[in-house]
This record gives sequence, C-alpha cells and structure tokens, in this order.
Amino acid sequence: MIVNGTASSLVPLDDRAVQYGDGCFTTMAVSNGLVEFWLQHLQRLQQSCSALQIEFNQWQELQQQVECIGQQHPDSVIKIIISRGSGGRGYAASLQQLPRYIITRHSKPAHYTDWQQRGIRLGLSPVTLACQPKLAGIKHLNRLEQVLIKQNTTDNQFDDQLVCDNDGMMVETGAANLFWKQQGIWFTPELTQSGVTGVMRNRVIDKMHEQGIAVQEIRARHQLLSQASEVFICNSLMKIVPVTHFNQHTFVIDDVRTFQRWFSL
Repeated sequence: MIVNGTASSLVPLDDRAVQYGDGCFTTMAVSNGLVEFWLQHLQRLQQSCSALQIEFNQWQELQQQVECIGQQHPDSVIKIIISRGSGGRGYAASLQQLPRYIITRHSKPAHYTDWQQRGIRLGLSPVTLACQPKLAGIKHLNRLEQVLIKQNTTDNQFDDQLVCDNDGMMVETGAANLFWKQQGIWFTPELTQSGVTGVMRNRVIDKMHEQGIAVQEIRARHQLLSQASEVFICNSLMKIVPVTHFNQHTFVIDDVRTFQRWFSL
C-alpha cells in the first residue's frame, strides 16, 4: 500500500475516510503495464473531489506513483482512494485540509473472464438506493448500500442483482452499470438521483455515438427489462458482460459480442 507516496500498511485512525467515509475512489485495470482508461479515471477523481470540496492537488505525484506500480505489476488492478485527510471529532472538516491519497494493488477477478464468455444471471435486489442528487454519480467511500446488496447476492442463485432506487427506478447492478436494447434502441439508467457514473459506461456511450448507435439515458422501472432483447452490464474491470437471464426472461447475445470486441484491450 502507498500512502502519500510512501510504502505503508497504516492509515491514521483520525483519517476522515475511516471516521466518515469522507472521500472518493476509483479502481482500474492494468494490462501490459499500462493503466486502462487512466485519463477518464483521473478526470472522475478530479470531478469527485470538486463535488465533495476536497482540496486535493497532488495529481502529478499520484500519476507517477500509479504509472510506476503499473510497470512493476503489468497485469493487475490498482485502486486509488482520496481522503479529505485527518480531522478531529465531528462532521465539520478542518479549514486546513491535508488530503491523503492511498494506492493499493490487487489481482484481477478471475471470474470476469468466464462471465464475459457465458454471460450472467441477473436477479432483483431487495435493497434499494437512496436518492441523493448531490452524491449521484460520485464513486464516494460510503458503500454500505453496496455491502448490503452483495450480502443478498451471495445468498441466492444469481451472479449479480439489479438495483433500483427508493422510487423503484433502475439504477445499476451491485457491481456495474446497466444497458438494455428495446426496439432497436439502447438504453441505460439516468444517474441524476443515485448510482455511479462508471468510466466504462461513459466509454460505451461515447463509442455508441461514434458508431451511430442510438442510446438514451432514462429513468425506468425494472419491469421494462421484460421487453428487452439484449442486456449487458459493464465496469472498468469486467469490461462488457452479457446478461442471459433476468428473473424469468432470457436475452440473446448479438450486439453485445460486437461491443465486447470494441474493448478487448
């Protein structure tokens, strides 16, 4: 683990990431020594820090550390956490912020390759996401909702679960963003109330626009998936994974295979 540029296994107990989940993070794949979609991950971190009013300015040092780890571990996963830094008791942050960055390295999830090839079974999570527009889209450190979602996923026969917000609108899955095709048009949930604006999600939308493929961001209930012909989920590590089943509905895998080839880095 790297903490502010120094190898360490310790983070101070008064760090606000520990005390309040006060920070943001991103997780990136490294292939052939290069961090995939690094600029997009960097931009999201910067946008998240701006939205959370975290005055982080060590971007060049952070990039150098990430590139070094990528070269040393050419087929791995790198996670970056940016915390507001240490602070005293209480929710109010100190006027003198000293943000802290933490970098950890991990192995790539082995099961994602299998998911890409065979597809997954998607269930419906009983856990819903709170609507909070000020945090919507940000990959912040408050992930208790996702912990609860994951606990429910491991107890049943599904690989992942579709997650809706408190209004019953589709948002994402427990680990990824969602796309579905209906009557020749691709759709993905609008994320203005909750959820994470994924780097891969944005890349897919941009690529669809480049290829002249219609895609819309909408608020929709999960019952709409029963009318879909194709469904897939995506994030920066799994890339694009087809959904073959949702509850009692089955889907084909046609366009999804083409989309997978777009990002077979």
